[in-house]
Amino acid sequence: MKKVFRIIGIVLLVLIIGLIAAPFLFRGQLEELLKKSINENLNATVAWEDFDLTLFSSFPDAAVQVQNFSVVNNAPFAGDTLASGATLQLDMGVMQLFKTSSGKPIQIDAIRLDEGFVNIKVDSLGNANYDIAKESPATTASQDTLADSSGGFSFDVQHYELNNSRINYLDESTQTFLRLTEVNHEGDGDFSAAVSNLNTTTTALASFDFDGVNYLNANKIALDAVIEMNLEEQRYTFKENEALINQLPLVFRGFIQVNENNNELDLAFETPSSDFKNFLGVIPEVYAKNLDGVTTTGDFKVNGRINGVVDETHIPMLDIAIQSNNASFKYPDLPKSVNDIIIDAQIMNETGNVDDTYLRLGNLNFRIDQDVFNAKGRIDRLTTNPLVDLALKGKLNLANLEKAYPLELDQDINGLLTVDMTANFDMESVEKERYQNIKSSGTASLKDFKYVSPELPNALNMASANVTFNPGTITLNNLDAQTGQTDISAKGSIENLIPFVLSKEDLKGRFTVNSKVINLADFSVVEEESAAATTAEKSASTSATASGDTAIKIPSFLDATLDFKAGKVIYDNITLSNVSGNVTVQNETASLNNIRSDIFGGAIGLNGNVSTKSATPTFEMALDLKSVDISQSFEGLEMLQQLTPIAKALQGALNTNIQLKGNLTDDLTPVLSSLAGNALAQLLTVEVKPEKMKLISALDDKLDFINLQNLDLSNLKTQLSFDNGLVTVKPFDFNIKGINVGVSGTHSLENTMNYTLNLKVPGSYLGSKVGNTLASLSNADLESYTVDLPVTLSGNFTSPQVSLNTQQAVTNLTQQIVATQKDKLKQQGEDRVKQALSGLLGGTKTTTDSTAVKTRKDSVSTTTKTTTEKVVKDVLGGLFGKKKATQDTTKTNN
Repeated sequence: MKKVFRIIGIVLLVLIIGLIAAPFLFRGQLEELLKKSINENLNATVAWEDFDLTLFSSFPDAAVQVQNFSVVNNAPFAGDTLASGATLQLDMGVMQLFKTSSGKPIQIDAIRLDEGFVNIKVDSLGNANYDIAKESPATTASQDTLADSSGGFSFDVQHYELNNSRINYLDESTQTFLRLTEVNHEGDGDFSAAVSNLNTTTTALASFDFDGVNYLNANKIALDAVIEMNLEEQRYTFKENEALINQLPLVFRGFIQVNENNNELDLAFETPSSDFKNFLGVIPEVYAKNLDGVTTTGDFKVNGRINGVVDETHIPMLDIAIQSNNASFKYPDLPKSVNDIIIDAQIMNETGNVDDTYLRLGNLNFRIDQDVFNAKGRIDRLTTNPLVDLALKGKLNLANLEKAYPLELDQDINGLLTVDMTANFDMESVEKERYQNIKSSGTASLKDFKYVSPELPNALNMASANVTFNPGTITLNNLDAQTGQTDISAKGSIENLIPFVLSKEDLKGRFTVNSKVINLADFSVVEEESAAATTAEKSASTSATASGDTAIKIPSFLDATLDFKAGKVIYDNITLSNVSGNVTVQNETASLNNIRSDIFGGAIGLNGNVSTKSATPTFEMALDLKSVDISQSFEGLEMLQQLTPIAKALQGALNTNIQLKGNLTDDLTPVLSSLAGNALAQLLTVEVKPEKMKLISALDDKLDFINLQNLDLSNLKTQLSFDNGLVTVKPFDFNIKGINVGVSGTHSLENTMNYTLNLKVPGSYLGSKVGNTLASLSNADLESYTVDLPVTLSGNFTSPQVSLNTQQAVTNLTQQIVATQKDKLKQQGEDRVKQALSGLLGGTKTTTDSTAVKTRKDSVSTTTKTTTEKVVKDVLGGLFGKKKATQDTTKTNN
């Protein structure tokens, strides 16, 4: 007996040692064998991080585990990942390990993939990325193998499973996209047998798009099925099964045949019961919510058949019927129920051509309280270019929808909708804006509607809206609405209401709008500051808004033209009266045309545009202000305070034309440092108040010979230009009681200035400042002189520096007077010389004797020269106060 136990112990010890030693003995050979099999059979790049062989976790089988593997395509899908996974486990009998060096294939009994990703793709040319197997004449249809004559792996799988994985399938040629997430699938069968049963269980979340239309979005699906596998004929027949789509149960019967060039389907399905709760199960669970406690009456049935050939040009024929009669449902937590439900719908395709798929809506009817709504129609070409022929009729209190069904909407819906209309259109015409192909007729009205949008700070309350549907256009007969302080009364035409509703396109049309009050603050929204650059720009403006302040946004969904009149428009602290004009809104840009309004005691005309499309709003404007009150406009327009600060000291009226462009803050206030443009201003009747501005009062103190309070600037015209934060004044001049003043210079929007005033001052104003000799001249004499008096203005408008170069002016005046007096004295001297010469030559007689004449001429010449010199010296000496002692004439003559 002891010998028996000793033998058993030895066997167990050998077995344990074998289990421990096997991974070390066979691991390297198995990894090399796998690499060799892959390289010889697959046209792809396969890699993994770790390869392991264990006998303990899978005993009595051996298990090969490949960690963090990937399969990456070569051309034409180079770089695309076909498959990857956290763990791939291949189970095999222990004895199979001894085949690693025998050249015989190793049989795989089970496969497990954890956290896998399978990415199947078919391009527009029909190339498939899963077609990576190299052609091999050794491959047979009866046995899947990854081997050659020298050995490898063969798959005699009895069990497989896929845990927490993802599968993507994209066919670009048919615009089909299927995504399965959270996939858990397992099957048990004998893949080595020609015919066997495969028992499967599957759960997943399914999303399905076809031709740009989403049909499933993370919908829960489940399938427990027994499938008969005929591997020789590649025919798979549904036997016992039950599927669950969301919460709708279905049972299948029929088969799928996989052929070399196509697939054949012949499947029939139906709901196992006729409870109306099945209808709610069709709706995604996120919307239908929990169906526990929901009470229903009536029936709901889905049955159909899908049969035919599937290839590049055909789809299977369809006959899917959905029917319900006299049904109702009520959620336990909601106050209202939906009654009188009738559904008669059918999805059909009788030819196998994809263009021939259509939906027939024989009747859709329901009632909430006393409101009955009904729809009938047909949608042809369902999967390509849907052609809609629809009739709607009924009344519906929109607020009751949420009271009867657990909707999850971005906003509450409300209002009483009344509709009686028909519509006929194709979606391609909707998408390509071929509005002439959209045919509609009938009427619709909406009362007591409340619209809430992120683009509006207050709810838009629509008292009434009445619409008439016409072929091509829709007439808005009236719309009465209010948001905040703003009231709107509108009528007009809408080009694309159906595309606006169905495709979320911009709302296009032309409207006439009248209003008593429009407050632009009612169209501002709260937004977070997103960029430091925006903050930096705002800091340049004295009205910069802080983070989180309101931002006015032009609605992005509008593509419309508005002709409007408003009794009052309120913008910040400015009120405009009797406003009219035209606004075109498109692409988040408002173009303002011929805007007219009363403002600041005068009138304004405006043309331009404002855009909120970019992160920084921009504008470009042309303003024409006529007879506006200067003080009111200065207080109301911050821009005017920066462009013409001196206007603070002016009272009266002005005309001005301003051309400018630049950036705006979020509340549509101009960023002053960004302004560029020019302005032409004409002062009408103006009174100067020096005490209201330090610059004027400082200048008044310096110019003691001028009283600026009496300054008359009426009809003065000036021109400004501004760019990069600098305002430049084009030189101009005006007159102050005989004094001509020339003005030129610049100032910055930070109020630093560099101006020059050049005053042409009469000499009489500076008479007290010249020398004693010149001061003896009368004021009448000094009045004839004009001298330049330059005045320099620097510093800023709140702390100005005024510099007068009076000494230079006095020097210039003195020089003018001296030059004038010299000219006078010189002229006087010349006159006296002429008189003296005239006296000396007046008694000379003419003689005919030539010798006598010559002698006389020489004598006269000498005498005249001497006499002239003496007279000039005497005259000039007398004029300038210099006299010499007279010499003895007799002595001189001698």
